[in-house]
Amino acid sequence: MDEKRQKLSKVLLETGAVKFGDFLLTSGKKSSYYVDIKDAATDPSTLGLIAELFTGMLEEKKIAGVELGAVPLLVATALKAGIPYVIIRKERKHGTGKLTIGEYGDEGIDIIEDVVTTGNSILKAVNYLRENGASVSRAFCVVDRQEGGAELLRENGVDLRPILSISELMSR
Repeated sequence: MDEKRQKLSKVLLETGAVKFGDFLLTSGKKSSYYVDIKDAATDPSTLGLIAELFTGMLEEKKIAGVELGAVPLLVATALKAGIPYVIIRKERKHGTGKLTIGEYGDEGIDIIEDVVTTGNSILKAVNYLRENGASVSRAFCVVDRQEGGAELLRENGVDLRPILSISELMSR
């Protein structure tokens, strides 16, 4: 593991971003631990480090992610990389009724997420973008919980590239 990834791993563990107890995840699964990137990303240096790591991984000139967890990561990464971003809402809102904030066409888009468990949130975003003309073949996350998300995405033509896997994070 390179120096910056080691630093992020250390920060996440030392700041309590990895919590232990009984948790119900967004996926509906129960877990004895929770990885709270949303809370960790409220620290400017941690958010900056995540953005720096993502920027070095990106291949497309536009990024997208699902509200809420991905939003600060998208903004920080877009600023660092100097590229535009698209926020994908979980449900249509009043007003325009659009599911996206930000413009995109038939270009390639990389997806960013905080934590991946089953991969369903990313897959839903990928399918929406593809149905509306975009090309998506890569997704990036801060932590892959290694619970089937990478496999589901691979089966749907998306390569998941985490900054850290849960096994790397927990082995410290």
